Amino acid sequence: MSQLLKHPEFRRGMQDMSSVAVGISAWGLMTGVAMIKSGLSLIEAVLMGVLVFAGSSQLAAIPLIASAAPMWVILATSFCVNLRFMVFSAHLRPYLMHQPLWRRLISGYLTADLNYVLFTTRYPHPATDAATIRAQDAYMLGNCGLGWLSWVSASLLGIALANAIPAAWGLGFAGILALVGVMCSLASSRMRVVSAGVAGAAAVAAFALPLKLNILVAIAAAVAICLMLERPALDKSEHVR
Repeated sequence: MSQLLKHPEFRRGMQDMSSVAVGISAWGLMTGVAMIKSGLSLIEAVLMGVLVFAGSSQLAAIPLIASAAPMWVILATSFCVNLRFMVFSAHLRPYLMHQPLWRRLISGYLTADLNYVLFTTRYPHPATDAATIRAQDAYMLGNCGLGWLSWVSASLLGIALANAIPAAWGLGFAGILALVGVMCSLASSRMRVVSAGVAGAAAVAAFALPLKLNILVAIAAAVAICLMLERPALDKSEHVR
């Protein structure tokens, strides 16, 4: 581990993450405030802020917890929101299988959306030689480590300052804007734009459902439309071959 900390790619990973660390911190700050405002105790908020490194699922779960929703609804919502990490894990598997289990678990815990994007941009293909494998490990450690530190420190700061921040600042709306910004940055293909539109329309149409179940409806609708659109494209590709 000490060799990775001294590797030049460790600093490169931190440098790349530093460009988005401010945005991550702002999101973490808002989430920390939201946890306290939703009625969580100080201990519960601190534990969630440190252990649950998943901003979007935290924001989805907090209002459900505040409204005393059934546990299965909270878990199902968080599971659906984080389904994208199954895709990330499948893609990163060749990069990490040389690591022992405990390191793979830590890597999985620390890797968030932007870490995945930055890492795969820096290393489009898994390495086959020892030197490059070490460089990839060092880059991921620096990149993911700074991302986690930015999130957790800001989240704890939000928890500490929650009662001192007036509600008139509109932090809830700021959180919505942050999520919209992330969504727009990820809408890099026609299919993603279509799925985002379908999800938004489904969420609005099902808004009257209790326990925020419109979120699950939106996710299911987006997944269904993507599968419907992707299948003809794959068939066409196979036909061309």
